[in-house]
Amino acid sequence: VSKIVSNVPHLEFLNLSSNPLSLSVLERRCAGSFAGVRKLVLNNSKASWETVHTILQELPDLEELFLCLNDYETVSCSPVCCQSLKLLHITDNNLQDWTEIRKLGIMFPSLDTLILANNNLTTIQESEDSLARLFPNLRSINLHKSGLHCWEDIDKLNSFPKLEEVKLLGIPLLQSYTTEERRKLLIARLPSIVKLNGSIVADGEREDSERFFIRYYMEFPEEEVPFRYHQLVTKYGKLEPLAVVDLRPQSSVKVEVHFQDKVEEMSIRLDQTVAELKKHLKTVVQLSTSNMLLFYLDQEAPFGPEEMKYSSRALHSYGIRDGDKIYVEPRMK
Repeated sequence: VSKIVSNVPHLEFLNLSSNPLSLSVLERRCAGSFAGVRKLVLNNSKASWETVHTILQELPDLEELFLCLNDYETVSCSPVCCQSLKLLHITDNNLQDWTEIRKLGIMFPSLDTLILANNNLTTIQESEDSLARLFPNLRSINLHKSGLHCWEDIDKLNSFPKLEEVKLLGIPLLQSYTTEERRKLLIARLPSIVKLNGSIVADGEREDSERFFIRYYMEFPEEEVPFRYHQLVTKYGKLEPLAVVDLRPQSSVKVEVHFQDKVEEMSIRLDQTVAELKKHLKTVVQLSTSNMLLFYLDQEAPFGPEEMKYSSRALHSYGIRDGDKIYVEPRMK
């Protein structure tokens, strides 16, 4: 590899994915051939950390490094920091302990984007001050399908001073929540982010989420209410619970059916047609459907009864409500 690279002096992008480098030892003099590379991909190469460190010491302009699918369970610290690296893609490894992740902050102090998806990271064990020092420039973090399982870990993300973008799909913490609850509770807890799971967080959505957060926790015992709740109550005040409004159309109503001098209260389905209502009334008024005229009287209408003359018209289109009246008259011959 070094021989190939040494013959491409202006090489900036090198992809060595799936080349079996686990047993390869890279000497410093050979690593010098990589000096101009800005983007290096070592996915599924099983390259050792010693090899990675040797390369990094010779790449003063490296900006992006891909170390996915390398079966890393630990991170080995380099003796020299890589000040130029902006993006580290280290997904699909076996990094479970935060003590390993914090080493990445030490090695790459200028890191802008950290992609840790598909590592079973279980918790973020670090103080807020320490997180700010370790990742002072981190703008984006991807924790998809990590093992995070408590809200305190989400709150820790606020310690990264420049964090704007977070990806958190498929974590155990969120499994018991609805899609709406997941997004709104995350947005409310992360006041500085502008993009969540790839979607822009607009100002209106943030306000809706923060108000949702207040109402979500307002009935919780005091000891279970997160600190963020009190911050948002200071911002918006204590909110009233939202009224429960059922917007489903009414399926049936109770009306008064008038025929001659008789009045009978009946429940009628609103999804039926005028013709079907006539069939239903046939046994009540002792008239055939062809000899029956129907008139609908809205109890609040000022114009009097309306003839229900169209047999195929659905009853719900009349706006019939409980307490309205239907008059039945025989058709005049």
